Amino acid sequence: MKFNKWTVALAATGVVSLASAVQADEHPVNTALSATTLSGYVDTSAIWNFGTGTTVANRFANTGSDRQDGFNLNTVKLQLEKPIDEGTWSAGYKVETMFGPDAVVMPGRLGNSQIALKQAYVALRAPVGNGIDFKIGQFDPIVGYEVTDSYANPNFSRSFGFNNLEPFGHTGVLASYQATEIIGVTLGVANGDDGLLQGGALTAQGTRGALAESSKVYMAGLVVKAPESTGWLAGSSLYAGVVNGDRTGAAPDPTLLYVGASLATPVKALSIGASADILLNATFDGSYANAYALYAGFQLTEKLKLNNRLEYANSGYGAFLPGRTADKVLGETLTLDYALWANVVTRAEFRWDRAVDGQGAFDNGQKNDLSLSANIIYKF
Repeated sequence: MKFNKWTVALAATGVVSLASAVQADEHPVNTALSATTLSGYVDTSAIWNFGTGTTVANRFANTGSDRQDGFNLNTVKLQLEKPIDEGTWSAGYKVETMFGPDAVVMPGRLGNSQIALKQAYVALRAPVGNGIDFKIGQFDPIVGYEVTDSYANPNFSRSFGFNNLEPFGHTGVLASYQATEIIGVTLGVANGDDGLLQGGALTAQGTRGALAESSKVYMAGLVVKAPESTGWLAGSSLYAGVVNGDRTGAAPDPTLLYVGASLATPVKALSIGASADILLNATFDGSYANAYALYAGFQLTEKLKLNNRLEYANSGYGAFLPGRTADKVLGETLTLDYALWANVVTRAEFRWDRAVDGQGAFDNGQKNDLSLSANIIYKF
């Protein structure tokens, strides 16, 4: 048995005995903690909006109107996780806590604070077939090309589909199964939505007392991955998902259909992707919203990467542009990512949003909104 220097020092002074130290080291709580990892990040930015005013298209909090023309602390995230083991009746957990202004738009927000539980679930594995993995608690959505963690996305700002159509999280049970090397499936059920929608998205959170007992959100996903035997296509994937959200326990229910693809190319430095979000019965029976995006990334040098996102979105209820009853918008985002410091993401980004329905949606009746951003994130 090996002891750390602090245990040996305390034993030498008679504060603890080596026998008690052995027992403490073998305690189940200590065993579980030894397998727990701590990680997280600090996300900061500076944004300059061209011209006067700060009105922008409906975006995620990190590039919203209140973040324009200034310096910003977006998020501090702390994550504790014990992963489940392969091939056994194993258990684990994950807790992700967000601190800062971005937390106020999350479904796991704690009261009126700038603190939110992004994820908090128990992970279980049943060694049936290839292994069924369960998440029980609050977990991330199963659809979307982009995620809440900024550093994990090709661009700093979020897409129209991410912010306005997709859920930010669910509280329920999620089961995942990798049927073969190529095919994986996901099924889940979560609490219903009380109508407090994030831009029409299915947040699946809120005042449960306002819902019918039968009000639930149902979700399913299918992923197809290209195996190593496909040559340059290896690592490519196609994903399809559906989320049906029951706001009131009665029809009409908002239903989100999602398709996303990530494709490797014969040019090793080039990767491309695409996504489509289609929301039916968004806020009332027959209302709709659609968002489509194309992604391209090119590794210019070992440390320098260029990412581009081109998107188009339209809706019948003003999902994407402020003050509209219907809208159409184009978006172009160009991001330059340079890995200068270890563990640090440093990006410069240009974004151009254009209202294409013939009316000015931004300040002073402008049809175009342009901004330049710098994003620096430290990951630990």
